[in-house]
Amino acid sequence: MIYIVAIIIPPLALLIQGKIFQALINAVFWLLGIIFVLFGGFIVWAISIVHAVIVVYGAQSDARTQKIVDAINRNKEN
Repeated sequence: MIYIVAIIIPPLALLIQGKIFQALINAVFWLLGIIFVLFGGFIVWAISIVHAVIVVYGAQSDARTQKIVDAINRNKEN
């Protein structure tokens, strides 16, 4: 679901993932891409989508890794 949001509205997907600074940067590029779509802005717009998808994937990977680390640490305590 978050990947669909990342494709449609990339800055919103980054905000949902808690990446505020990256969302602001992405919003600038996304809006520039939309504004200048007739003058080659499609490339900038596509870059903002790719950036959002990569960041969302990275955030989800970090969350999975943290769950694994927490499980290992719980097992060490027992």
